[in-house]
Amino acid sequence: MNRRPLFIEQARIVDPSRGIDEIGTVVVAGGQIAAAGASALNQGAPEAAERIDGRGKLVIPGLVDARVHVGEPGAEHRETIESASRAAAAGGGPPFVMMPDTQPVIDDVALVEFVRRTARDTAIVNVHPAGAITKGLEGREMAEFALMAQAGAVCFTEGRRTVDSALVMRRALTYARDFDAVIAHETHDRALAGQGVMNEGLFASMLGLSGIPREAEVIPLERDLRLAALTGGRYHAAKISCAMSAEAIARAKAAGAGVTAGVSINHLSLNENDIGEYRTFFKLSPPLRAEEDRQAMIAALADGTIDIVVSAHDPQDVDTKRLPFSEAENGAIGLETLLAAGLRLVHNGDVSLMRLVETLSTAPAKLFGLPGGTLRTGAVADLAIVDIDEPWVVDVNELHSRSKNTAFEGARFQGRVLQTLVGGRTVYSRG
Repeated sequence: MNRRPLFIEQARIVDPSRGIDEIGTVVVAGGQIAAAGASALNQGAPEAAERIDGRGKLVIPGLVDARVHVGEPGAEHRETIESASRAAAAGGGPPFVMMPDTQPVIDDVALVEFVRRTARDTAIVNVHPAGAITKGLEGREMAEFALMAQAGAVCFTEGRRTVDSALVMRRALTYARDFDAVIAHETHDRALAGQGVMNEGLFASMLGLSGIPREAEVIPLERDLRLAALTGGRYHAAKISCAMSAEAIARAKAAGAGVTAGVSINHLSLNENDIGEYRTFFKLSPPLRAEEDRQAMIAALADGTIDIVVSAHDPQDVDTKRLPFSEAENGAIGLETLLAAGLRLVHNGDVSLMRLVETLSTAPAKLFGLPGGTLRTGAVADLAIVDIDEPWVVDVNELHSRSKNTAFEGARFQGRVLQTLVGGRTVYSRG
């Protein structure tokens, strides 16, 4: 790890916060961005600076992953804050937002402080805890938002769960509005989903598996969007997965509601056919949808309906994944493959590189009020150096996560992180 000034010459710099995509120089000194762009091309290197030839390389603000599940506390065998931080660094992402569905639940000040203290002592990237909306994630009694926010919680969510009560959700949005906090919510009608384990449709019938209709996501989402309009609260649809959900978000935005939406990289890259012959690493929540829904997610990302992309990193071990499909737990890890999978969309011409970086870094940093997401002069020097053309194959034995349940095992990618900086300090350097 270093604190020497860094001088990256002749790199391609993409910074959505300033709308620039240009060849230039990046200078890092004192943990901050001293210069970044074409205007710094003729600037001399600071004394004793580490010089990097940036030709053929890309420099972007570090990724900000807004939806990461970690096993600590309670399930450290699946993932610790320390191991998740190493995975994040290898993926080009300095900060991430940690979900509250741990054991015990992050629903009070003591648990928020535990996460922050543990991250400070063990993590190599910045870890920001999210607080639970309700105590114990039980959907009944609201947690103490104000105190958790003061302790460092950056948003409020039920993690994998959905608040069933419209009254509780209305109160949460109203309470959070008073101090400009975001309610980030995954919508899943458990009664309507029933015993479903994958997307409802012809392919589920062919596999003999119970299906989950898209309406199980859309109906509670429509409820939430109306409550957001009613209360004026900041509502974030954390993980949408189908065309109907994108249409609902677009209508709410057009009506002036203060809502945003996210999508997991899995639902931009994969569809229900990838499940193949009952491959449990592809069992996710929400389930992988039809190809038409995946295309709808890409279109919604490109046109701004969807605001951010997340890894939805959810480590599971062999005891929970090496089971019959209907019995296996949902979830896949994704911190280390988030950027590479996203670059597939760029190489395919589906979205621009500028838009991808915006949704992976600048937009989530702004949405949750986090430092980073920019290469402006004076900003914290969280950045990634990337070779967007380097081919590689995902080898689970090389992943830093404690769990290996990736949906991209053996995937061929084009684009890889070479170096990651957090506050001007190199926390990851490949090789």
